[in-house]
Amino acid sequence: MLIKPVEEMLLRNADHYLIPADIVANVQTDNNLYHAFLVLTKIKYSRIPVLDHAGHFEGLVSLPLITEKMLGFDQLNTDILMQCRVSEVMDTDIKTVQSVGDVEETLHLMVDNPFVPVVDSANMFEGIITRREFMKSFNFLTHEIGRQYDMIEKDFSNSSIAK
Repeated sequence: MLIKPVEEMLLRNADHYLIPADIVANVQTDNNLYHAFLVLTKIKYSRIPVLDHAGHFEGLVSLPLITEKMLGFDQLNTDILMQCRVSEVMDTDIKTVQSVGDVEETLHLMVDNPFVPVVDSANMFEGIITRREFMKSFNFLTHEIGRQYDMIEKDFSNSSIAK
């Protein structure tokens, strides 16, 4: 559990965390892999959200997932790009959050992910929280917390933290 001063300071900029769905590059489940390949290549992101036609979050797709599908025994099969759909290769085991205010869960998920999808209670895609935006607030916190809260310095030289 986060200590209150840290959580409060991280929440101060919570309105800047969310990159809204309407400006996040995405593909749909029934798009062919060629389309997904082009989108990923042009925007230079490693993974992008996959949505259904109604805007529900379904998973993520990446260039490695597409490339894996193209690999044959002795050559790359590029014809598969037009034949297969994003739904056939996308990763559906993706953790999401329902609020930018869920700071602790978001922090845990960002350890291994450059962004965290945000969905509402009906799984409608609302956008993403990027590690970059979150780190800006964390940087602010590390510089400001001592100015805004009385902090007592402790000697950690004999603790497991120092080792």
